[in-house]
Amino acid sequence: MGGFFGVVSKNDCVMDVYFGTDYHSHLGTSRGGMAIWSGNKFNRSIHNIENTQFRAKFESELPKIKGNMGIGCISDTEPQPLTVRSHLGNYAISTVGKINNLDEIVDKAFANPSIHFLETNRGAISPTELVSVIIDQEESFKEGLLKAQELIQGSCSILLLTPQGIYASRDKLGRTPLIVGKKEDAYCVSFESCTLTNLGYMFNYELGPGEIILITPEDIEKVAPPREKMQICAFLWVYYGYPSSTYEGMNVEVMRYRNGETMAKNDNVEIDMVAGIPDSGVGHAIGYSNQSKVPFGRPFVKYTPTWARSFMPQDQGIRNLVARMKLMPIPELVSGKRLLFCDDSIVRGTQMRETVELLYKCNAREIHIRSACPPLVCGCKYLNFSTSRSVMDLAARQAIIELEGKEPESLDAYCDPATEQYNCMVECISKRLNFSTLKYQNIHSMVDAIGIGADKICTYCWNGKE
Repeated sequence: MGGFFGVVSKNDCVMDVYFGTDYHSHLGTSRGGMAIWSGNKFNRSIHNIENTQFRAKFESELPKIKGNMGIGCISDTEPQPLTVRSHLGNYAISTVGKINNLDEIVDKAFANPSIHFLETNRGAISPTELVSVIIDQEESFKEGLLKAQELIQGSCSILLLTPQGIYASRDKLGRTPLIVGKKEDAYCVSFESCTLTNLGYMFNYELGPGEIILITPEDIEKVAPPREKMQICAFLWVYYGYPSSTYEGMNVEVMRYRNGETMAKNDNVEIDMVAGIPDSGVGHAIGYSNQSKVPFGRPFVKYTPTWARSFMPQDQGIRNLVARMKLMPIPELVSGKRLLFCDDSIVRGTQMRETVELLYKCNAREIHIRSACPPLVCGCKYLNFSTSRSVMDLAARQAIIELEGKEPESLDAYCDPATEQYNCMVECISKRLNFSTLKYQNIHSMVDAIGIGADKICTYCWNGKE
């Protein structure tokens, strides 16, 4: 995954770019970077943040950097931002998304014998460099950004910093958000709206799908209008969006409370305590507790001072180790208790099974699991937060193959909670992971909790429908 942040100001903006970028650290742990326009050149710095936080890497450099415009990026896939000199002028560029037809676009680009790519992204072509090449083949930044939207299959939101201002281009189907904030003498543009308040910005504008704007210290210029169709990622609210962020008018934490309340309304299990798998399961658990009137508690806590988010490392074994080591049970709150845990999702189930085993070792009486979203039957085709996962590793797909003896021709029956196949799949997952009971949120209830309309939300992970 990844996130980015930009500022245009009449004053020095380096500290705003620094903190605004850092507020996206939950979206990636591979590379962090900033590019600041000083008035005659770009000051760019990129660091590896796999084992050290973004702030620690960049803090010592701040006194040496000055400028009134800049962009920053947290990436889990490639070093960004890139700085470019082309016939359009000097610029810095950062992207968020996933280009599924990268090889096809590269092959077409090679029709021009002067085009070449640097294999600086761990021996592969940088998707962000590819976007810059697409842009540079057009006669203006506007035409280049529109061409990128036309060619790219998957998703791609773009920040492009020029000496005149920042071009902000939201993915053509709006799969990721792009939000503008304003304060006296400055504008910012951000993936996460949670960046605004502490930096003194007020919400000003949210780009529509495919919309392109140019932000200068004086104003916002509409470059290309929004498109009609939107398919924003539902997982923003369920899982990876930050609790204090709001997208399309719906706050993440509010959605999670609503989602948990709905799960409780459709449940009748007898339990002693409701808990959340930290951190993204906590909001759903609070909503469940409020509705069910069963006390909310913390039978285990996450040791956050040194452990990174467990979904970020590319190696599955390291992810499992981090997940296991950072969760610390409180035996006094576990022993003899009937516990219900809300989690944002069940992907492979490996980490969840190890968590349950840990709780049983602390003499838990029963462990009931409630997933805040439906069973995942498809891997994401549009965003990079699950690129390392094989679809056949998904707990739901493994259960389906176990029940069918092979991969079925259609998954439709397993996506419908009213069918016998769905119930058998859930029971199979529950037994394999050693849960007392397992229930998943209904897709319709999840979409209702988001509350922006089913036609605007991407649910491909749960039903394979585009």
